[in-house]
Amino acid sequence: MNITPPASPKPTCTLQPSDRLGEILAGQYQLTEILGVGAYGVVYKAIDIHNGVTYAVKALNRVGLEPRQHSFQQREIQLHYQVSQHPSIVSMENILESPDCTYVVMEYCPEGDLFSKITEEERYIGNDELARSVFLQIIEAVEYCHSVGIYHRDLKPENILVKDGGMTVKLADFGLATKDYWTSDFGCGSTFYMSPECQETNPQPMTCYLSAANDVWSLGVILVNLTCGRNPWKRASREDSTFRAYMKDRNFLKTILPLSDELDSILRKVFEPDARRRCSIVQLHQMILNCPRFTKTSIVAPPSPPYSPVEPVQEVFAPYVPAQQACEYQQSLATHFSHLNTGVAPAAKAVQAPSKARSFAASPFMPTQPKMPTCGPQAYFSSVLPWCNNFIPNLSKHATFIPPRVF
Repeated sequence: MNITPPASPKPTCTLQPSDRLGEILAGQYQLTEILGVGAYGVVYKAIDIHNGVTYAVKALNRVGLEPRQHSFQQREIQLHYQVSQHPSIVSMENILESPDCTYVVMEYCPEGDLFSKITEEERYIGNDELARSVFLQIIEAVEYCHSVGIYHRDLKPENILVKDGGMTVKLADFGLATKDYWTSDFGCGSTFYMSPECQETNPQPMTCYLSAANDVWSLGVILVNLTCGRNPWKRASREDSTFRAYMKDRNFLKTILPLSDELDSILRKVFEPDARRRCSIVQLHQMILNCPRFTKTSIVAPPSPPYSPVEPVQEVFAPYVPAQQACEYQQSLATHFSHLNTGVAPAAKAVQAPSKARSFAASPFMPTQPKMPTCGPQAYFSSVLPWCNNFIPNLSKHATFIPPRVF
């Protein structure tokens, strides 16, 4: 049963985000820079005054929240906290509470996200071993989440941060994560990465789908992004001409993308429309380890130049279509990441440094206008969970309380 999520909170405090700059939290973390501002809070860059280590601090507003809104915040923090010890997941270093804010101290990744590395730097296309290494890190992070009963539900390059020149990746943004093995939250996530079953527009009562299988589908799209610099389709729906062609001929992707036979075989198992027959994440992990090569010798270069989401640009990550098929699949050539297609800003990056080329996207709490119906208030704040009836543990045993501020 879907439950309508709470709306964004109404402003109840005149305190400006910049008013906290210079403040030292718990005698340790000094807030030095604003990385993003949104409806529910602010993300700051912070320095540990004792050792000089840089962190990202997400300041979540606690004033004037309804109980359900507070539960949403707690649940995202709790799920991220449960898996943050994994080396390929952004680590959560500390949780601090004050009367007006919950401060989440996290690992800081100044190099941005995987999306930028793919589209602006073309870091992985044609480099099979680097693409394999990065994708295995992503798989291991998601596999670990699944092993403890947590499903991300918004896997995409924008939610994967990079370090070490793009060689190390970290899964981030658990705003849509769930512990529900079966879920009825249709339209949850980002359209380009949703499985067909997730996009059911008129589901029957009591209908649900597998959260894990939906994550596996998303991983398949990310794999195409990494290896080919493109999306396979705009959406995995009969309304999309490229996806219809794939449903008619499962060998179709190999005719429009420079896939090796081995990778094409893997993708057919990942892009299995029947979720019950789709490969598991464990099987996908093993297939990637055993895949001798990802792409053909001749690689189709991704579109250029880099773009800024605030300006009209030529769309990126469009599926490659041979000239003789251009008419039939002309509409699919417009395929790119969802925030370009719909005017939606990229999802929240609580630990991402702002990018000059994507300054509009740097706000980690940018309000959005999703094209697809969504299952949670991420339409207003990208790091909030859909409502769930599961018990939400109290964070107080993990948190350090900060005394009230005096103004």
